[in-house]
Amino acid sequence: MRALVCRGGLHYEPGYPEPELETGEVLVRVRQAGICNTDLEILRGYMDFQGVLGHEFVGAIAGLGRRVPAQAGLQVGQRVVGDINAACYACPTCLAGRHTHCPNRTTLGIYRRDGAFADYLTLPWLNLHPVPDAVPDEIAVFVEPLAAACQIVAQVKISPTDRVIVLGDGKLGLLAAAVLRLTGASLALVGRHAEKLAIARAWGVRTLGPEATLHGVQADVVVECTGVPEGFALARRLLRPAGVLVLKSTYRPTASSGQRGDDDTQQTQMLDMSSLVVDEITLVGSRCGPFAPALRLLESRLVDPRPLISAAFRLAEGAAAFERAARPEALKVLLTL
Repeated sequence: MRALVCRGGLHYEPGYPEPELETGEVLVRVRQAGICNTDLEILRGYMDFQGVLGHEFVGAIAGLGRRVPAQAGLQVGQRVVGDINAACYACPTCLAGRHTHCPNRTTLGIYRRDGAFADYLTLPWLNLHPVPDAVPDEIAVFVEPLAAACQIVAQVKISPTDRVIVLGDGKLGLLAAAVLRLTGASLALVGRHAEKLAIARAWGVRTLGPEATLHGVQADVVVECTGVPEGFALARRLLRPAGVLVLKSTYRPTASSGQRGDDDTQQTQMLDMSSLVVDEITLVGSRCGPFAPALRLLESRLVDPRPLISAAFRLAEGAAAFERAARPEALKVLLTL
């Protein structure tokens, strides 16, 4: 099959082996996939992953493995999206309902499982969600990142009286703003790209430029979606004491993020940690989210992500697609198979 493979760089391989269909798994023929910032970070060394990239996708069922129960209602040809964390569903963590943190999990296109930038992928049947007929492929491909945005309100109670700031006007920041605007909270998106902020304003979201981080703007909840280590310090400046800081960014650790830093960097981090204690900040790590509400938001068109599509490429044009996705002005770049 055709595939985009991370192996010392990005490679298009037209003869990559098809995935083996394990017991309880489903073979999916990928129709469309989206390039995420995480994919870009993986190419820079994040997670030390080697294999087929990609975890945002919509596809059609091409085959059912052994022990896929009939009551699952999955049929060949059915369009589906999929939770990217393939758990064991048998360990204490999974039995407690925390399958995204299963210690035995693989993660599509990120950790020990080939991903969606290929003709075919496999996932456990429990991971798959049928796509309603009213949701076309170019919208369904946003389910995974929109679910990540829905995870914010699953983790943090946000009321109409709260002041909420989303920091970062990239793909995830915009989707987070699209979801959080439905809470009725006083919401603002802070970013530096006029064309991206215009999308949020068209959704009715108030926008602020980077100068907001230098003034006395403070919020009850700040959602950090910048994708860079400096975002944490910016988010702290925007958050009131006893506020909630939701961290969404993932990136390759560097010396500037304090992973391999010198004494000055480590001392600065210690001071930052102390300020969390003094100001009684609630720090919330937020990753993958629920697919069912994301699908409902897309089907009802309460969230329409199509303005986020910057470009679409064929799979063989992967190098050009990634180059486009890495540009500061780009939002979602799609791969059509």
